[in-house]
Parts: sequence; structure tokens; C-alpha cells
Amino acid sequence: AAAESAKLRAALLPVPKGMSIAYGPEMGAFGSLKSTQQGLAAVQQAKVQHPECAGAAQLDAAKPEVAKSPAAVVAFSAARGSITQAIVSLPSAAFPAPLPQQCTSYTADVNGTKVSYKTRTLDMPAKGDQSRAYLTTAAGGKQNAQIGSVMIRRGALIMSMLVVGQRVKPQGLYELAKLADQNLAQVTR
Repeated sequence: AAAESAKLRAALLPVPKGMSIAYGPEMGAFGSLKSTQQGLAAVQQAKVQHPECAGAAQLDAAKPEVAKSPAAVVAFSAARGSITQAIVSLPSAAFPAPLPQQCTSYTADVNGTKVSYKTRTLDMPAKGDQSRAYLTTAAGGKQNAQIGSVMIRRGALIMSMLVVGQRVKPQGLYELAKLADQNLAQVTR
């Protein structure tokens, strides 16, 4: 277990230039990690038009086999946004399904504020054994935000990254994905 934790920790990104560590790195069972718990709580608080869209194209921590899997999580922040990265070692190659069509545009009620989400699949250069990237624009309340999400599977390791900011550039996401994939490649050799 210690070797697995060290391997997962080694696969995490170093602190990006101009950012600081907001949280972690934390290691343990994916479902028990603080950031996973916060994510699940946020999804439960939101009243989503299509409930299946809230965690679509992400690792499902509600599934016991995913929740029990060894994981490492780190989060970075700066004035302009944040990056949260998780690496989970799964017993089988359980890569999340692509985003369902009805999830490209939907609304949610988040603590009394109506938020509309529009997601598009990005044409990211292929990484690892499987990879996907999305860009979501969330509009509602006082602030609009963009959320870039990247998933990469290399062997039994799945890397999930969320980049949140006022404006998330696909090119910047691809660069982070390339670094993340290089780190995954080093620990899965």
C-alpha cells in the first residue's frame, strides 16, 4: 500500500508557476478523501435538470469499487483560478463513458441560484491508453466560470483534472494534460 501511495503521489503534477498548493497532496481510498467528499456533497446540494449530468464523464466515487481504490489528490490555486488533480488506481480499466448528448446543455439550481452549463468535447491530442477533454461554461449568479476537465487512463491508473477559472484556454489544458500524461508514463513503466 505504501508503494502504491508513493507511485500515485509521484504521478501528481508539481506546483504550476504562479500557483500555490491549496490542498494536499492527500493519499487514501478515493471515496474517503476530503476533496472527493466535498465534490459529492456539492453534487448532492445542486438540483440538476438532468441528475445523470452532474458527475457525467467523471470517476464515480459513489461506486464501491471506485470509492475503495487507492488515490492521490492535490489542488492548486491562484487569483485567476484553480486546478484539482486526482489519480486513482483501479482494479480494472474503468474509464468513464463519454458525455451523454443531453448533458451538453443543462441547468441546475445551486443554493438558490439558477446556473446554466454548456459543455463541449475538446479535440485534445490523444494521451495514454484513453483520454478525453471537455470545456464547460457555467453562467448564473454574479460570476461566470469555465471548467476544463481532462481524463487520461494509462494502464490501471486514471488521472482526472479539473481546471476552473474565468477563462480556460484549451491550449493550456492540453499542456497540463501532456505533463500529467508524462508523469503517468513514468510511474506505469
